Amino acid sequence: MSKSESDSKQVAAIEDDDEPDDWDKRIFSTGCAAENTKMNDCYYDKKDWRLCKNELEVFRKCWKQHQNDQRTGMKDV
Repeated sequence: MSKSESDSKQVAAIEDDDEPDDWDKRIFSTGCAAENTKMNDCYYDKKDWRLCKNELEVFRKCWKQHQNDQRTGMKDV
């Protein structure tokens, strides 16, 4: 293995750590990280938001319960 290959693998290992990034920190701060994950997993599996209505509603309720709509200026339509 050359030195450049070894260096590349070390950089990849550093980038592939389990530390939360900025996105994760923002999601965790909402108090709805689990609901967000279930909602995204549903979409990933089904590729259609219309089939994830239950997950969307659970996330929406959590969002309101934690008053994130006030914090972010989000409004219902």
